[in-house]
Amino acid sequence: MPCLVMKFGGTSVADLDRMERVAQRIGGAVADGHEVIAIVSARAGKTDELADLVVRTSPFYDAREYDAVTSAGENVTSGLVALMLQKKGIPARSWLGWQVPVETTDAHSAARISGIGTSNIRSRFNSGMKAAVVAGFQGVSPENRVTTLGRGGSDTTAVAFAIAFEAVRCDIYTDVDGIYTADPRIVGGARRLERISYEEMLELASLGAKVLQTRSVELAMQHRMPIRVLSSFGNEAGPTSGTIVCDEGEIMERNVVNGIACSRDEAKLTIVSVADRPGIAAAVFGSLAEAGVNVDMIVQNISEEGRTDITFSCPTDQADFAEKALAGVKESGDVNYRALVTDRDVAKVSVVGIGMRSYAGVAGRMFAALAAEGVNIKVIATSEIKISVLVDRKYMELAVRSLHDAFDLETGT
Repeated sequence: MPCLVMKFGGTSVADLDRMERVAQRIGGAVADGHEVIAIVSARAGKTDELADLVVRTSPFYDAREYDAVTSAGENVTSGLVALMLQKKGIPARSWLGWQVPVETTDAHSAARISGIGTSNIRSRFNSGMKAAVVAGFQGVSPENRVTTLGRGGSDTTAVAFAIAFEAVRCDIYTDVDGIYTADPRIVGGARRLERISYEEMLELASLGAKVLQTRSVELAMQHRMPIRVLSSFGNEAGPTSGTIVCDEGEIMERNVVNGIACSRDEAKLTIVSVADRPGIAAAVFGSLAEAGVNVDMIVQNISEEGRTDITFSCPTDQADFAEKALAGVKESGDVNYRALVTDRDVAKVSVVGIGMRSYAGVAGRMFAALAAEGVNIKVIATSEIKISVLVDRKYMELAVRSLHDAFDLETGT
């Protein structure tokens, strides 16, 4: 029988009524002739609640115990959903990460999947089980300790299972009915996309779109596993429901721009008047890496009299760590600069589209649209299929709406 992986997020299993709806969807897939592996998250808000208990108990906690506590939410959900399926007469069992096993690295709270054992679940399918309800977000380390995969880790769990079991597809059920051209809360005319390429989805996920975890898209792209994103709260899923994330070659018509992404919580830091010589950038960004700062956009000015300015962006909640790291390299004498200027009131806005590879003029069209609305651009960064800018945070929503209009994304023309 063909295998289908179905993943249900926290809002989809928030209470018993919603879990009942999840069980109905799984039952429908079984009735259609699939062996189902259902990956479930903790109930909405439960992981945050458990994490808060850990911090209140021990502010400088042992990461191994943090994982033991925060993984418990998925344990509860998997058992309850399995019980609901059994009540409907569907042979089902719950599975925790160590029972599969989901083998991971030992980087607690940020573990990466290294392998998934298939023999235990396959054996139960061969014995008549129709649905395996697997706790997402968790695995087991080489030291036989429970690990967690980081926020959104259940998405990665689902894609990894789809690959390991050679599933026909990985369906991600969430609180939205697909991938949109922009955040519908900002752009009233945002349009649901029927298909989007792995590359575009990866850019959108990394640039602020929170529908899919970035690592799950990377994994799907590497193994060419199709993902379908659809809503848990609509009617039963049909063949045209949701958005398919797939290979670029499976998309008939490629729009120049397919989506606008935005990220509100960005900070811009400028190192003023630093020596322009080999080794400086390595010292600067090496220190930031050691401090765990996730650097994004980087711009270096033209050198004058052997001095230059370096500007970069990072998440707002990492700006203090960046300032401390840069103060340290200055104090050590490795990097001498005149000043460090931090702006915590910026946002990142990006246009993304595989059509940009073969179409000229996207940057000009983007910058003209922003200029027409009086939005000043602070930093620009580009890749083959995206252009990102930093703007004042108060202009973020205006920028998103103006770009959505400028590229005719409401109509898709």
